[in-house]
Amino acid sequence: MTTSAPTATTTSGTTASSTPAVVGAAGVTTDDQTNAAARRAKGEFVRGVSSARHWISTDPDAKYAPASGRYHLYVAYNCPWCHRVLLARSMMGLEDAITVDVLYPNRSNEDEQMGPNLWKFAPDGAQGQNSRYNKFPECTADSLFGKSYVNEIYELAGIADQKSVPILFDKETKTVVNNESAEIVRMFGTSMKQFANRPQVDLYPADLAAKIDSLNDWIYKDVANGSYKAGFSSNQDVYEKAYETYFAALDRLNDKLSKSKFLTGDSVTEADLRLFPTMYRHDPVYYNRFKLNYKHLWQYPHLWRWMSDMVSLDGMDPVSNAGYLAHCKQGYFGRTGNGTIPLGPAGYPECYKDPKWSPL
Repeated sequence: MTTSAPTATTTSGTTASSTPAVVGAAGVTTDDQTNAAARRAKGEFVRGVSSARHWISTDPDAKYAPASGRYHLYVAYNCPWCHRVLLARSMMGLEDAITVDVLYPNRSNEDEQMGPNLWKFAPDGAQGQNSRYNKFPECTADSLFGKSYVNEIYELAGIADQKSVPILFDKETKTVVNNESAEIVRMFGTSMKQFANRPQVDLYPADLAAKIDSLNDWIYKDVANGSYKAGFSSNQDVYEKAYETYFAALDRLNDKLSKSKFLTGDSVTEADLRLFPTMYRHDPVYYNRFKLNYKHLWQYPHLWRWMSDMVSLDGMDPVSNAGYLAHCKQGYFGRTGNGTIPLGPAGYPECYKDPKWSPL
C-alpha cells in the first residue's frame, strides 16, 4: 500500500498557517488558535502549532522514503508528546531502525548561554532549581552534531521559529521531517512498519481507522491537552472547565474499558498508545501538579486494569519503568514553585502491573 503525505488543515479547510483548530494527517493536533494571544493574556493555556509537517511516504517522488537507520528522534522523557512517539518505537520494535537522543528533563535557566526555557542536552547532569545536582543515565549528548540546545537543531535545519520536541530528523538531508507527535506516531505505525521487530503490532488497522481517529480527537481535547489546560492555565474558569471535562472523560473511558480489553477491542492500537502518557502521569504527577485531584486512577477499576494490560505488553518496560517516572517528576516539579521533587507516591510505577492494586 502506498502511503502518501496528507496536508495539515484547519477546521475551516484552510492551511495550518492560517489557524483555527489545526487538523493534521493524524486528526486534531493542537488547540483552536482563534484569538490565541488574547486568550493567553487572560490566563488560558493555548498550545502552539508544530510547523514541520512532512511525511515519510512510499510515493515514488517522496522526499522522505521509508528506510532503516535514516531517521533520528530528539525527545525528552518527561514530555507526554515525546512519550507517545517513544511508545510507538518501543512497542513496535523500531529501535534498530530509528535512533534517538534524550534531552535533560529540565529546560535551560536565565543564566545559560542561549537563554531560558530551552530543551538542552546534559548527559553529565545539571543543577536543579532545588540546588541539587541531578544526573539521569538515559540522557545523551547530541550524537549527530554535538549541539547543546534543541533550537540549534532547528536552526541547522533552516527553521527559526521552533524549539519543541519531539523532532523526527532526517540524517540524509539534514532536515526536520516532522515535529508533530501525532503524525510521527502514525508514520511509525504505517510507513515504517516494514522495519518493525514486532510487525504483529498494528497500531492503525484499516478496519478500525475511523474509530481510532474519533477516539484520538476527543482524547486529545479532553484528556491529553485537557490536562495541560487545567495544569497551566492561570484563569480559574478555564481551569475548572478543563477539570470537569477531564474527569468526565475518565468516567467515559472507564465505562468503555468495562466492555473491552483495549479501547477498540482485543488488540492495542494507536488510540491506547495516545491515551497512555496522561494516564501514566495522573497519580504521581498530575494529581498534584495539575490540580487534577478529584480521583486517583486506581479509583477507576477498568482504567486501572487497562493500565496493567498496557505495561505488560512487549516493549513497554523501557518507556514505563521507574527511571522513566523519575524524568517525569523532575520535569514537572523541578521547574515550578520551589523546585523540590516529591519522593512519593509510594509504589509507583510498579503498582501499574497489578490490575487490582489499591493503596487502601
